[in-house]
Amino acid sequence: MTTTATKPTIVLVHGAFADASTWNGVIELLLAQGYNVVAPANPLRGLTSDSAYIASVINQIDGPVLLVGHSYAGAILSNVGSMTKNVAGLVYVAAFVLNEGQTLNDVGGKSKDSILGPALIETRYPKGPGVEDGREYIMKVDQVREVFAADVPKLLVKFMAVTQRPIADLAFGEVCGPATWKNVPAWAIVATEDKAAGADAIRASAQQADIKIIEVEGSHAIMVSKPREVATVILRAAESL
Repeated sequence: MTTTATKPTIVLVHGAFADASTWNGVIELLLAQGYNVVAPANPLRGLTSDSAYIASVINQIDGPVLLVGHSYAGAILSNVGSMTKNVAGLVYVAAFVLNEGQTLNDVGGKSKDSILGPALIETRYPKGPGVEDGREYIMKVDQVREVFAADVPKLLVKFMAVTQRPIADLAFGEVCGPATWKNVPAWAIVATEDKAAGADAIRASAQQADIKIIEVEGSHAIMVSKPREVATVILRAAESL
């Protein structure tokens, strides 16, 4: 059982199209229980580089870390273990649970629940002089509510839609390394009405890892619409470490 002296730091990693503010409601509840919380900006440039960046954040934290990820960040949770020594547990929040050798395309591409594909817009970004521009994606603003955040207040969805952060194409095709969840306790929240990642794909990815699954009624943006339910799972995980 966690004591005050050994409470893990909780690191919250956002997913594609989002920023760390999507954790605000959860952060408030975790802070109220006396936990140190860090919610870094996920670069969204590719699984390899994003994992290295998040690992650098974790490695500068003293003591154990409970690592929590939403959506695409689940791939980072699975991939970051070999780069860190103090990750003590994982919580996947509507997040892909990858095994070694898998990509997001391998897991998410099988979903029958997801309607994300037709809502995406491909854009380009410069990589540097003499280098071919990279591909990245955002969602069509008028489809964010239906696909991503159906149970989030309409005004907040508008803010989320116009402040999207694009995700690079590399994120979908890079291969996961040795899976972190094989060595630490892990939990997965499945949002039952998830039409972005697809509730079926998220559930199946957690089942392949044989980790504890908690189903919560809500959209892909479950940490925004149901922060108390999400925080409850995170707190139970933290207290068990």
